[in-house]
Amino acid sequence: MTFYEPESVVCNGSLFRLYITKKQLDERIAELGEQLNRDYKDKKPIFIGILNGAFIFLADLMRHVSIPCEVDFFKLSSYGDEKVSSGHVTERKDLDADVAGRHIILIEDIVDTGLSMKYMVDRIKEKDPASVSVVTLLHKPDATKHYVSVDYVGFQIPTLFVLGYGMDYAQEGRNLAQIYVIEDEADNGDVISGKKIGKTDSVDDNDE
Repeated sequence: MTFYEPESVVCNGSLFRLYITKKQLDERIAELGEQLNRDYKDKKPIFIGILNGAFIFLADLMRHVSIPCEVDFFKLSSYGDEKVSSGHVTERKDLDADVAGRHIILIEDIVDTGLSMKYMVDRIKEKDPASVSVVTLLHKPDATKHYVSVDYVGFQIPTLFVLGYGMDYAQEGRNLAQIYVIEDEADNGDVISGKKIGKTDSVDDNDE
């Protein structure tokens, strides 16, 4: 199978350079799947993908999950066509599944300010689940403004604008098989493979 994985790409007039390779993504996602298999054995969780950005991550992650489970989707928007969050969350699709009494695993492509994920966790908790955990492919701890417990992290990255592997710039670039960063930010920090972290590692909520 051929994947779309150039060394660089122009998207909406901006040049992006390769930041996280397909090999790095594949290896880390396999590790996350193994960890979830251990942690949720005999719990039959519901994986909830946050659209649109998490659809590729969720699809790849699920192929490493060997325990009984279900899948659903929730759609939010906080970016529009911009590079930074608008500061407002718009709910575009609610869940179909009944999550009351169930173990819920929220799957996100990226957690930066924490605004969207905090909104999502609060919405799920209103439905009385047995538990709620958050899995994110990318986490920008330095950008966090809203408290959120991030339980499983693929990679920690600096506060950069990233593209590809489901993440877009004005709705383009989701089809890239790797993750890219704008050229003038490419040398601004290293990628750190994430570990499972707990609530004590989260950042307290601050006013924007």
